[in-house]
Parts: sequence; structure tokens; C-alpha cells
Amino acid sequence: MDKKEILDRYKKVEDKLLISKFFDKIDLCEKTNKIETTDFLNELEQNIIKKVINLAQIDNCIFFGGFEEADRKIAIIYPEKMREIVENGNFKYDTLFSVFRIKIPENDVKSFNHSVYLGGIIKLGIKREKIGDIIVVSDGADIIVKKETEKFLYANLKTLTRFKEADVETIALSDLESTEKKFEEIKLITSSLRLDNIVSELAKTSRNKANEILEQERVLVNYEQESKNTKLIKEKDIVTIRGKGKFIIDEVVGNTKKGNYIIMVKKYA
Repeated sequence: MDKKEILDRYKKVEDKLLISKFFDKIDLCEKTNKIETTDFLNELEQNIIKKVINLAQIDNCIFFGGFEEADRKIAIIYPEKMREIVENGNFKYDTLFSVFRIKIPENDVKSFNHSVYLGGIIKLGIKREKIGDIIVVSDGADIIVKKETEKFLYANLKTLTRFKEADVETIALSDLESTEKKFEEIKLITSSLRLDNIVSELAKTSRNKANEILEQERVLVNYEQESKNTKLIKEKDIVTIRGKGKFIIDEVVGNTKKGNYIIMVKKYA
């Protein structure tokens, strides 16, 4: 299937732009015989590109975000001469990524969360797509960024008031803090497994507001955009609500006496 046929499958301007940029990277890799990379892609964008790769039968592209379980990843397109190195796991990913370790003073660390770290970097003028996962730990965070931003960030992070007293250094990918996913266990009781009911419970809002969230295309199910409020959710589905978080519908454990569903959910911390 050629590029035009693939692009014609997508109606949204942002999806077409994403795919066009990806094809540009493929073309550049072929012309220069060098590795090319996209910016960081969220899970929805990764899903779109994976479908494109399948349709176009591209076999020289992998996804990586600094560690295997990263949420945000870049697509890495490699030339034939690099195939053996990449596919045998011998490629040096530190050439593509930088990791900033920020240690916050003990008295201030409780006020720092994912949004505070991300907001600071964006305030410096770095685009969101240049920033990968932010691993928040008890005394600070490890922040994965594209290599091209390293010098600028290193020179400017401590100009921000929030990081003025922090210790900032760059580290190797192999020295990342534990990347094991952390979850908050949530118990839900809902009258239906319809998506609007689930969104209402997860977002702690009314059914009407849940339907507005769906209409605003803020909901993903298994990394696919979903706006159909009657879609039935099942165990192990991953529901992402932009602005509210990402959730695994872990188990439907039973029913109440009134017939409502009792659901155990894991929210990504």
C-alpha cells in the first residue's frame, strides 16, 4: 500500500501530519543511510504509526523510550547497514537520549510531582514532544529527553525558581531509577460496564460530564480513540482519560445485592 492510500485512511489533520512526518523520516533514512528518529510519541500516536508500519510493510523501525516499559517512545528508523546492530541489541541508545536527574531539597520535595517537573521544562520553551517519561521518586525525578535538548536544558534548568536549589546532573540510561510501574488500587461499583459509566466513575464526575469527555475525544481504550458511550469495557482493558490518568480494568470481582458490578481498577501512579 502506498503513502497516499495510507494517508487517505485518516481524516484528522493531526493524524495525517503525524504520518507524513514519519514517511519523511523513512525517506531521509534511505537518502542519507543514517538513523532517523521521530519525536516522542504518546501511546495513541505509537498505535497509529504501528498500523502505518504494518500497512506499508516497513521492517526497519523500532520503538524505544529509554527503557522497555516507557509510555512515551520515539520511532527509530535504521538503514540496512545498521540492521544487525539494532536487532541484536547492540545499538547505543544513549546517543539518542539524555537523562536529567533532579534531586530536590528534602524540605521541598513533597510539593513536586510529575506536573511540576514537566511544567518547568515546558516553561523553558522545550516542546512536549521532546520530553519522554518522567520517573518521579522520593527525592526527585529522572527525566528522559531527546539528546538534542541536552545542552540547552543543562544550561537553563536551574534558572527556574523551582529548580534553583536542586542538584541537577545527566546520567546514563543504565543508571535510571527503578522503572517498575506503580499503581493505586481502586474499587468501583457501577451499574453497567458501558464506557460512559466507567468514565464517570474513573473521572469522579456525572454521566453527562462523562459523555462530554467522550465527545471531546479525551478517552482512549487500549490506546485507540473511543467516543462511543455504549462500548462495553472488559477485564484488562486499558482506559486512558486525558487529564485524569490511565487505568487498567483489572478484575470484575462480582455483583452487589442490587446487581451492580464490583470492579477492581489499577490506576497508574
